[in-house]
Amino acid sequence: MVRGLDRGERAALVVSECLRGTLDPELAIFAGLAEQAADRGILARIAALAADFRALGLPVIHIHVAHRPDFGAFSDTNPVSAKVRRERRVLAGTPQAEPMPQVAPLPGDYVSTRRSGLAMWYGTDLDSTLRNLRVDTVVLTGVSTNMALLGGALGATDRGYRSMLVEDAAAGASAESHGWIVANLLRLLSTVVCADDVHADLARRRGAATTTPSRH
Repeated sequence: MVRGLDRGERAALVVSECLRGTLDPELAIFAGLAEQAADRGILARIAALAADFRALGLPVIHIHVAHRPDFGAFSDTNPVSAKVRRERRVLAGTPQAEPMPQVAPLPGDYVSTRRSGLAMWYGTDLDSTLRNLRVDTVVLTGVSTNMALLGGALGATDRGYRSMLVEDAAAGASAESHGWIVANLLRLLSTVVCADDVHADLARRRGAATTTPSRH
């Protein structure tokens, strides 16, 4: 069984930054990231995982980005954020801030929105949401392994959560950077799994929950 789900831990699926401004080829700020996500087929895998989590009553949490139109309280102290501000990217209320349709939040899901920074814990309600939901393990999917997911795994460790990275439901700026970061950094922070591993463990959990003890 997958470490982090093997002792009945309560898990939450975290869908990181699957927005039109990151993954729609016509709107994406970094074309290479959008291409990698499409080539790897991550959205279909994330959607299937989300369906499994919902079926078991486990939380699905979407990490969104929506910058103020005036970029108030926005820090551009790094090249990525500077590019976002210069090109006025992912503004609240614009198509770039909309989720990709395949993985859009459904009723009952949670949305945690970031307005500055580069990772999911900064300036968001993610930690309080997870704690109030009694979550032990965060299952990381989406983009990007270069920044948001690496920061997500490190932040989970610092806050006392177990984390899992679903490697084939995540993408980075290039195949090379994704592979290197997973092999050399994320493996030190998270249990690295594939989507089929998670499906199998959730199926076992669902089967155990629906099994009626025999009467003898």
